[in-house]
Amino acid sequence: MQGAGFIAIWSDLTPEDETDWAHWMMREHAVERLGVDGFLACRVFRALGGSANRYLILYELETADAVGGPSYIARLNAPTPWSQRIMPRLENFGRGGGRVAASAGIGQGGILAALPLEVEPDWDREAICRDLASQYRIAAARVLLTDLAQTSIQTREKSLRRVDGSFAGLLLVEGLDEASVRNALGHLGGMIAHIDAPLYALRFNLDRRLLRR
Repeated sequence: MQGAGFIAIWSDLTPEDETDWAHWMMREHAVERLGVDGFLACRVFRALGGSANRYLILYELETADAVGGPSYIARLNAPTPWSQRIMPRLENFGRGGGRVAASAGIGQGGILAALPLEVEPDWDREAICRDLASQYRIAAARVLLTDLAQTSIQTREKSLRRVDGSFAGLLLVEGLDEASVRNALGHLGGMIAHIDAPLYALRFNLDRRLLRR
């Protein structure tokens, strides 16, 4: 990941809303967000298997301060007409932003495990990331910690959603294939509940540098 901050967003979509949502994300929303001060890149993942059309959006930020920065808050308080149409349709919505607390490995993988943390972990974050990143066919592992004060700022966009949950942090593991990511998670033992956690496949990627003319 680029930068020292992040925003992660989950949501479920009905099949009839998927195409409109995908076009909104690719043709408006990602570009709009990467125009915000401190936003560096956007990756969109879709959960593998399961009955829900579940998506994860991961924004990479220059610093954690961008989560509650004036440029981003102004954008959240002025949702476009397309955003106003999309937001009420998002189910099981969860959002959190903050800082990258630990990281090991390089690059990005096409398969991602994103394990929500209910509380800030008391285990050795750097050691866990190093162990996970050393596993077969794993690109990187990271621990992300949510700044709940910045994440919970009330905005017009937030008011458009019926549900707006959050989390204390995330453990991300990125690899080349499903089996390798699952195998790496096995090294966690019972430290984090992950047996039924879905894996995510990359569907769309946009870097801010691609928008520069």
